[in-house]
Amino acid sequence: MKKKEVYSWTMYDWANSAFATTIMAAVLPVFYYDVAAKNIDKTTATAYWGYSQSIAVLLVALLAPILGAIADHSGSKKKFLRFFAYMGMLASVLLAFVGEGDYILASVLLIFGTIGFSGGNAFYDAFLPEIASRDEIDRISARGYAFGYIGGGLLLLINLMMIMNPSWFFLPNSLVATQISFASVGVWWFVFSLPFFKNIKERKQDQPEINGSYVTIGFKRLKTTFKEINQFKQLLLFLVAFWLFNDGISTIIKMATIYGRDIGIGSNDLIAALLITQFVGIPFAFLFGYLAKKIQAKRALYIALWTYVVIVMLGYFMETAAHFYALAVMVGFVQGGAQALSRSIFGSMVPDNKRAEFFGFYGISAKFSAIFGPFVFGIVGQLTGSSRMGIASLIIFFLLGIFFLSRVDIDKGKKEAQLNTDVTM
Repeated sequence: MKKKEVYSWTMYDWANSAFATTIMAAVLPVFYYDVAAKNIDKTTATAYWGYSQSIAVLLVALLAPILGAIADHSGSKKKFLRFFAYMGMLASVLLAFVGEGDYILASVLLIFGTIGFSGGNAFYDAFLPEIASRDEIDRISARGYAFGYIGGGLLLLINLMMIMNPSWFFLPNSLVATQISFASVGVWWFVFSLPFFKNIKERKQDQPEINGSYVTIGFKRLKTTFKEINQFKQLLLFLVAFWLFNDGISTIIKMATIYGRDIGIGSNDLIAALLITQFVGIPFAFLFGYLAKKIQAKRALYIALWTYVVIVMLGYFMETAAHFYALAVMVGFVQGGAQALSRSIFGSMVPDNKRAEFFGFYGISAKFSAIFGPFVFGIVGQLTGSSRMGIASLIIFFLLGIFFLSRVDIDKGKKEAQLNTDVTM
């Protein structure tokens, strides 16, 4: 393990988590509800936010396996990561120009930004097995999420101060401060990505002769991967479990703030509560890395997922800002741990010679799993006229995810991966 590479890898999480906190989770949902969608029905505005999220991740899900296969074949993961990162940075800056009634423009830029954020992460995740040994993968994955909490939380804190006290920053009002906060995400993302782009070196591997374009190769590799992944039964079973419970987790991240706004909680309380989530999550991301060593990663993941079941049930009955603060703290306990352990469990069962290709499948699982939750949330809310029913609908994703996770034998999955690696060497 090279400390400089590990540090540079984790700093990308620090950099792009600003998009997850300020734009996806905290500030943009409130801005979308109060400003961009000001002239439409509020339940409809909440639903449109959910639909925008679903469209974005659907597009990423369709691209991810193809791009993963192309990157694995051409040895160009870093180039693709840079392309998608720049797309996300640009979309963040352009959100500063969204004004009252511009909900379509806001949705379009959210979609492009999410494609940049999520598409880049598919390649970022694929570097994890290259910089970490199998013994260290849980700890380093958790460290990445912890750095993400710190970086995303720090910028969110700055943006919250700017929105609540614009005069401190020589700004005329909170609206302008909010718009500037979107642009700050793109700048932050760019600056703190530089260590990754400078210090992470992609491992060179012998590549087969190229016959046709990379797009053609990508589709062929995708077809082959669908066949190959069936050889890894435990890995495939884990992907099913991950698809389900990740749907619930990602929907809570993306819909919590606009849900809170819809039931009458003040915007400053919502943003402040999510800021608390970020900083509570820092020590607990490390704690779950420690728990994975002590009680095994699967058991630690169970703790996180059952906590989410409780969060969803309490969220249905939420009434006040104090309730939202309490739930934000609970999410902070488990959010980073659940995501880090999912990534490291998957990585531990991936053959060494199929990292980018299989992490493309991890990417498509994460992206496809993020399609249905916001859509279900939105459609249930519209059909029932209540966002509370939308939040209640998420419990099924966690319960089914826990059920399929209980069927996964991680040790057997690691042996399957090792056997495949030995055979192909």
